Amino acid sequence: MSAERLQKVLARAGVGSRRKIEELIREGRVTVNGQVAEIGQSADLAVEAVKVDDRRVQPSSKAHRYVLIYKPRGCVSTVTDPEGRPTVLDVVPQHLRTGLKPVGRLDFETEGLLLLTDDGELAHRVAHPSFGCTKTYEVKVRGRPADAEVARLREGVSIEGRLTRPASILPRIGSKGPRQSVANSWWVVTLGEGRTRQIREMFFRIGHPVQRLRRVAIGPLRDPYLKQGQWRELEDHEVDLLRNRLEGGKPARKKQPSPPRKDRAPKSKTAKGRPPKAAKARSPKARPPKARPPKARPAKARPPKAGPPKARAPKARPPAKGGPPKGRPAKGRPPKGRPAKGRPAKGRTPKGPGRGTRRGPPRRG
Repeated sequence: MSAERLQKVLARAGVGSRRKIEELIREGRVTVNGQVAEIGQSADLAVEAVKVDDRRVQPSSKAHRYVLIYKPRGCVSTVTDPEGRPTVLDVVPQHLRTGLKPVGRLDFETEGLLLLTDDGELAHRVAHPSFGCTKTYEVKVRGRPADAEVARLREGVSIEGRLTRPASILPRIGSKGPRQSVANSWWVVTLGEGRTRQIREMFFRIGHPVQRLRRVAIGPLRDPYLKQGQWRELEDHEVDLLRNRLEGGKPARKKQPSPPRKDRAPKSKTAKGRPPKAAKARSPKARPPKARPPKARPAKARPPKAGPPKARAPKARPPAKGGPPKGRPAKGRPPKGRPAKGRPAKGRTPKGPGRGTRRGPPRRG
């Protein structure tokens, strides 16, 4: 086994979480080969003598244990309590308590799922918010918060001078629709971080104190059939599911985008040892557009032709195909045998009123 950071080695051995081990190192309770350890120091349990409170820590050769309990109200989330109150280890049988530590904490009046394990590395990943293991709660509050108040909680509120992270807050949906009433209401809250009494403080700041609070999920782990004071060991596929969710470590930090080229100072080529000359700011000169007159093209003069001008004869229009239509006289010529309009035919007298003459008998004389 190669040397690793002391916090990681002791957490894997089941001494506690990394945060707890850092406190032990700061208090001088951890030694390596007889010397007081320091934060960030490396060690190898197989070669070096690492002690905590004068007791040597042995490398873990057994498989880790993972126990899921339903913490009841009225017990503390610690291994021991100086005030003599019941702890979460009292839920587990005596022969299984060795090395188990609670992962995270639920306050004295909060109930719900809590993970106990001797795997310090996994406990650190589940508890630290940078690994993205969310916790889901069902909350019963007094009254019914307005939409604007709930939106304020989702964005984050200030608790002890620090803004909470954005949270998911939705009304709880039951078998008969949303469980809302005038007296109280139920909500489902999902947090990415777990601060002391965070949910209680959030709803208290909008005037709707919490009446009941229970945790129903730790990342992908759920068990709706587990009752208060009950426990069970996790199955192998549940442990693998939790590890896969936490795999990858801390998320990579996003690189800050480089400033635009306008903010960068221009690189000037100067001789060595000479400071670059400051460039003078020149305002662009406004040039009025040039008015260009349209180019006039002179008409080409053609010389007159010699001799008198020729008279052009009118063009004769060709007769229509087939000649004039039958029964219709040609233009300008009266039909043969028929008098023109208004004039009697020569040698003939009209038989009566009608064609070409006015009505009535012919005049005598």
